[in-house]
Amino acid sequence: MFASCRFRVHDWRRERLRTNLWLVPAVEAAAVVVLFAGTLGLDSTAYQGGLSFPSWVLSGSADGARQVLSTIAAAIITVAGLVFSITIVALTLASTQFGPRMLRNFIRDRGTQFTLGTFVATFLYSMLVLAAISPGPHGDFVPHLSVTVALALTLADLAMLIFFIHHIARAIQLPQVIAGIAGDLARAIEQEGCADATGAGGRERGLSPRELLDRMTAASAAVQTPAAGYLQYLRHDRLIAIARESGAVIHLLHRPGHFLVEGSPLALVWPPGAAPKVAAGLKRGQVTGPYRTLTQDISFGIDQLVEIAIRALSPAVNDTFTALTCIDWLGDCLCRIGPGWHPERVHRDTEGYVRLIAYQASYERLVQRSFEKIRQAGVAMPAVMIRQLDALHKILERTDDPDRRRLLVEQADLVAASCRASVAEPADAEDVLRRHRALLELAEAQEPDQVVTGFPSGGFNAMDLPSRLPS
Repeated sequence: MFASCRFRVHDWRRERLRTNLWLVPAVEAAAVVVLFAGTLGLDSTAYQGGLSFPSWVLSGSADGARQVLSTIAAAIITVAGLVFSITIVALTLASTQFGPRMLRNFIRDRGTQFTLGTFVATFLYSMLVLAAISPGPHGDFVPHLSVTVALALTLADLAMLIFFIHHIARAIQLPQVIAGIAGDLARAIEQEGCADATGAGGRERGLSPRELLDRMTAASAAVQTPAAGYLQYLRHDRLIAIARESGAVIHLLHRPGHFLVEGSPLALVWPPGAAPKVAAGLKRGQVTGPYRTLTQDISFGIDQLVEIAIRALSPAVNDTFTALTCIDWLGDCLCRIGPGWHPERVHRDTEGYVRLIAYQASYERLVQRSFEKIRQAGVAMPAVMIRQLDALHKILERTDDPDRRRLLVEQADLVAASCRASVAEPADAEDVLRRHRALLELAEAQEPDQVVTGFPSGGFNAMDLPSRLPS
């Protein structure tokens, strides 16, 4: 199979572990406990006369060590509180300015997590060293090496604080936020937009997907949704294994990002007799939750960029340049969608038999999501119309499929119609329509025998079931 194209469950687990503020601090705290055990062991050996430390290791009395460690611990916990407060301010700003769905992007930021973890770890290490100072048979036991390491960690914390101030100042800038979302979206497109999986050696055995869908239309059993919520991810490898063990074919009626109502049909199974066994295994092959993620939901990344753009175009904000930046990145991401992208994704087992027919957003829906809401919010704004036409022109240059070209031309026609209806200044309207004519000329050059306006969008997908939901 195309292993690099199949969804890997550890990608989803890594995303779940990354989107929190406790994991990295917990790992760093565990690391300093191990570090403390090592330095304390060396200090004990030196206390018993088994070794001597070099001159750069601090020396002094027990009272002096306690004072140093107490000062370090108090200062570090104070600064950790400051870092936490700055993080909360950044999250509040993200929620109000960028939208609540952007909070996850800030929570999963590694710079913030490492900064919090470093301060927590230093505080914990200082407290452990402070507790280790105690009376002994040869006088007070003072862990000189551990105290020196605590001071070194304090210097590292100072550098981390400077980094955090610089990092958070960059992270809250809108262009940086938009570029980060677009980067995640581009990686998701690269992972999801691949050819259908085949058997070992490229074998394709058994009934074709079209024949299987025809049989499902005639006779199949529905598997019900076990819990309400957004479908967050599907374990394709497990679903294929379940279907193979059951001798069945699974057709998923929903894609990640859809909201599922408990008890509604989640998948169709053929033959119908295999449905009970598939239903039991399907609970382990999918996860629902209260929010959407970008792991397998390409539309969510596009929706995030569109949300920022329409917020920027609202009368309360009126930030046209932010909307233009979003349009630029949306155009870049759509240029990355290759010819292998289509709504139905066919997965075969190692022997080449079709076991799973999954479902992802169609190219038509991705283009519509990227342009329609921004076009509606940008009425009477020539700058927004021009940038949308420029983005469509760039996408059209990289598109070979005739149906996709027609879809892009249709979006350009809608922009031009909005311009004619809303832009009163003739010079501004001419600037917009000039870009529209250039796009039509490009479309005519690509398909000289076709009329380039008035095309129906999207085309017909022969693999769709009558009950298929909108994407």
